[in-house]
Amino acid sequence: MGGVTSSMAAKLAFFPPNPPSYKLVADEMTGLLLLSTFPHRENVEILKLPTRKGTEVVAMYIRHPMATSTLLYSHGNAADLGQMYELFVELSIHLRVNLMGYDYSGYGQSSGKPSEQHTYADIEAVYKCMEEGYGAKQEDIILYGQSVGSGPTLDLAARLPHLRAVVLHSPILSGLRVMYPVKKSYWFDIYKNIDKIQLVDCPVLVIHGTADEVVDCSHGKQLWELSKEKYEPLWLKGGNHCDLEHHPEYIRHLKKFVSTVEKPPSQRYTGSRRRSTDQQLLPPRKSTDIVFEASRKSTDRREKPRHSTDVNKLLLKSNSNNLNEKLEKLKNQSNYAEKLRVSFDQVERSRRSVDCCLEKSRKSVDHQLERGRKSVDRIRTG
Repeated sequence: MGGVTSSMAAKLAFFPPNPPSYKLVADEMTGLLLLSTFPHRENVEILKLPTRKGTEVVAMYIRHPMATSTLLYSHGNAADLGQMYELFVELSIHLRVNLMGYDYSGYGQSSGKPSEQHTYADIEAVYKCMEEGYGAKQEDIILYGQSVGSGPTLDLAARLPHLRAVVLHSPILSGLRVMYPVKKSYWFDIYKNIDKIQLVDCPVLVIHGTADEVVDCSHGKQLWELSKEKYEPLWLKGGNHCDLEHHPEYIRHLKKFVSTVEKPPSQRYTGSRRRSTDQQLLPPRKSTDIVFEASRKSTDRREKPRHSTDVNKLLLKSNSNNLNEKLEKLKNQSNYAEKLRVSFDQVERSRRSVDCCLEKSRKSVDHQLERGRKSVDRIRTG
């Protein structure tokens, strides 16, 4: 039963265009690969990449001269690079990013047959090319998964702990959940995104149309709720499964998201725009290794006392300066009081001297008056 259900899910998941919308041709002058339906562009490269499953996938890399991020785009069903070419070019221009798109095994001119495991090998080969061939760093990469492309996108994102960001465009909870409203994950299910989203450490943007009749909007909403670092989602009213990029809000919101995640983590969110866990965004993690993670956390804990010590030093220095200022004021006040005391003493001595002079003058006057009175008395008696 499990094998039958898994086979059914796989058949419903993959619909490569038949015939493919393009052919691979070699430029006569340069020998470079081209898509047959599009002229050569200086900033576009067409590649064929081997995978660990033994297939070869066709990929296209678009350079942008001002790019600081690289978008790895995993497209949806019933599409190939020929149908996605113009959208990829437009996204690179409007978002100012380098962009790498690819066809899954069995899609377009990629060899092999489509399957869940092949798509995992496909995206790994493309990611490896981005790192080794174009020098892209993990912390500068944004993974973008549309519809079935959300499967390989989240599988890779769950294993890369310091990606710049993830975009989920009309994503699925799992292959089986598209067909049946099951409550738990079964071993035979494919693309169990519901279990992998919780392993993604970077900011996650979810875009879904409210009128999607292929993958219900509830898939996107539940994945957004389960993500660790939620970014403001975009629920496009009236949007269906295949027309979201035609809504004006789509490119505006996507540009805003890319601009945000390109900032340092400490500057990304302000005010109410924070993760639903009410935790600040952390700097990108350096490794999935548990020992290293424990060491990093231990280092973080050691950092805090040093910061606290620096603050204490500043406070002590400030308090010392304040104390010195107060002592200086007291000293000045003491000197002033001393001067006042001396001045008061001088006034007191002057007052006493004046009193003494006045007393002498009074006695002298009294004496003279007494002599004059006695003289008058003698004259009267004579």
